[in-house]
Amino acid sequence: MSAQDGRPTPERAELESRIASDVRAMTAESDRLGRVFGAQHSLSANDFRALLHIMVADVGGRPVSPGELGSVLGLSSAAMTYLVERMITSGHIRREPDTRDRRRVILRYDEPGMEVAREFFGPLGVHVRTAMADLPDADLDAAHRVFGALTAAMAAYHRELAG
Repeated sequence: MSAQDGRPTPERAELESRIASDVRAMTAESDRLGRVFGAQHSLSANDFRALLHIMVADVGGRPVSPGELGSVLGLSSAAMTYLVERMITSGHIRREPDTRDRRRVILRYDEPGMEVAREFFGPLGVHVRTAMADLPDADLDAAHRVFGALTAAMAAYHRELAG
């Protein structure tokens, strides 16, 4: 917890530092796996980032449009059109009308792309389940809350940077 002056106690500061270090290490490992996946499937770094953002948006119940994805990736409209067309042609994604707004088009994983992802990342899921097998559900619930708080903090900081 925090000391009286609002600053964290040394113990709390150490815990927060260790978590931040763990997140950086996990991000680095995730980046390495993403590069291997990309190399195996002829995907550029932007292609992989696009797939990741499409997946995160879809799982979060907020499917992304090509324009929104271009903004997230920092790509021009022309570059985004090229990326989307290549990803559709390769079978990784598809366009479909948004069921909430038929004027809007959203991007979703296509079945061939999902199969490629399952084949590559399925064994990682086995490793993750094995690594967490002895952790009690309460720890996993706490970790979920921590990751949610960290993600929210990063998103808030990104909004600040964007102005």
